[in-house]
Amino acid sequence: MNVTRYEPMGLLTQFHKDIERFLGMGHENSDSTIATSAWTPAVDIKEEAERFLIEADIPGVDPQDIEISMGAGVLTIKGERKVQQPEQGRGYKRVERAHGTFHRRFSLPDTADAEGVTASGKDGVLQISIPKKPVDQPIKIVVR
Repeated sequence: MNVTRYEPMGLLTQFHKDIERFLGMGHENSDSTIATSAWTPAVDIKEEAERFLIEADIPGVDPQDIEISMGAGVLTIKGERKVQQPEQGRGYKRVERAHGTFHRRFSLPDTADAEGVTASGKDGVLQISIPKKPVDQPIKIVVR
């Protein structure tokens, strides 16, 4: 018996990606590019007093296969989850976990400090911390 990937929304998802590609959506200037990705990790973005925090679900992705960059106020996360072929004859009835490349982009405010970005991973969650630049305090000028 051949193992097939069960994707109940597969046709609809592919149609959506095709429409985005056709209309020119999901390119370099978007907040989050998913049109060229084989799969899309779910993310949470949180703003705290001193930093922005992005957490992405990427179980099964080797840290060596993740590239994070930031330029012109845009944070880019690229990576790949390697294909793990199910062993034939091992009783698989359904294969749902996606694999392949992913690519996400996020526009950040001018207060984001590209020099201090750090990233770590634990339990399949990538955590990216982007510190905020210090806010310029107004200077009091004495009139003489």
